[in-house]
Amino acid sequence: MDPYLPSKSCGVCMMNTSWREKQHPAFISYISSFLAANSYRLNFLPIAPDFIFNSGGVSIAFIFETCWYCENGEIVLSRVEKLKNQFKHLYVVAAVPTREQNDSFNQYYLKYSFELGRPTFVPVRDPEMGFEKIVNIAHARGACKQRDAISMMKTERARATQCLDAFLHVVTAIPGIDNHDANTLAQAFGSIEAIAKASKGSILESTDLSSDKAERIFRFFRDPKYYLSPRIH
Repeated sequence: MDPYLPSKSCGVCMMNTSWREKQHPAFISYISSFLAANSYRLNFLPIAPDFIFNSGGVSIAFIFETCWYCENGEIVLSRVEKLKNQFKHLYVVAAVPTREQNDSFNQYYLKYSFELGRPTFVPVRDPEMGFEKIVNIAHARGACKQRDAISMMKTERARATQCLDAFLHVVTAIPGIDNHDANTLAQAFGSIEAIAKASKGSILESTDLSSDKAERIFRFFRDPKYYLSPRIH
C-alpha cells in the first residue's frame, strides 16, 4: 500500500517536486506522516507554490520557507508577487528561529507594503510548527467553505419550501383540489404559470386527476366568475 495514501482522505496536498528535493528526507517523512494522520492524500507535482491544499472544495496555496535567510528575502518576495494574483488564498509561512531572522522577515514585509491578507504572512518558530500551521490553515479554510455550502443549501431549501407553500396555497384554492392533487400538478408542470396555460387534455395526460378536477383547474384560470365564486368544500 502506498504510504502517502491514507485509507480515508479529507483532502489533497500537492507538494512542489523541486521543493521536496531541497529538503532533508527526515522532514519530508515528517510531512508525509503528519498529512496521513490528518487524512490528507499527498501528491508530488511541478506546481508554482511549495504546497497547494484542496480541502472542502477550496484551494489554498503556500510558500513555505523552512528557514528564513535574510539574503534570500528579495527572492521570496519576488515569488510572492508572481503568485498573489494567481491564488485567491495564498499564505507565506516562514520559520524565523532567531531575533535577527524575525526582524529581517518583518522588515521585508513592511518594505513591500503588501495589502493586508493578500497574501497572509505567518512567522513560526521552526519547520515542524510551520507545517502544522499550514495544515491547520488548510483545514480551517476547508471547514469554512463547507459551512458556507451547508448554509447556502439550507437557504435554498427554505426558499424552495416557501415557494412550495405558496404553490400549494394557490392551487388548493381551486374548488375540489386538495394537497395531493396540488403535489401531483407540481410534479407534472412545475409552476403556477405552466398550470394556468395547460389545457384540460394536457392535465389529464400528465396527471392521474379525474376529468372533473381537470375541468375545474382549466376553468379556474380562465373564468373569473368561476374563481371568484365561493369555494366548494
